[in-house]
Amino acid sequence: MPRKKKSETKSLEAGALEGALVIYTDGACSGNPGPGGWGVVMYHGKRKKEMSGGERETTNNRMEMMATIKALEAIKPGFSGPVILFTDSTYVLKGITEWIHGWKKRGWKKSDKKPVVNKDLWQRLDELNSARDVRWEWVKGHSGDAGNERADELATSAVPGKTKA
Repeated sequence: MPRKKKSETKSLEAGALEGALVIYTDGACSGNPGPGGWGVVMYHGKRKKEMSGGERETTNNRMEMMATIKALEAIKPGFSGPVILFTDSTYVLKGITEWIHGWKKRGWKKSDKKPVVNKDLWQRLDELNSARDVRWEWVKGHSGDAGNERADELATSAVPGKTKA
């Protein structure tokens, strides 16, 4: 099997998949816990939408999750096409695609019988994910992927108290 050129292994960009909504999300935290921010970049055809927000006292994992929640909430109600969501958070990716099934079966308890951390956000994310055709993809952070880099910039600049560049 021939190796892909580096440019071919890059994540999807605007218009790369006909009809799909391509989303990049990221979270940032200054201290963990501490002030944090989230960023979202959405591509649909030639259109692009950016969003960000922050909280004064949070964790990096909560900001990673908040980015995905805000992105899925922002999808227009009439949109029925596929959604491809890129995250650099293995916590979010594994949580929503693998771990959540066991958590729900065990009444929102982890395998060690302890309560699931961030249950409120997992329940909201599960609800939003179930209502859509979402393909979850992992992208390596800080690796030059344009969508991920922009989501990171948005998240970092949204951290409360952070000086805007």
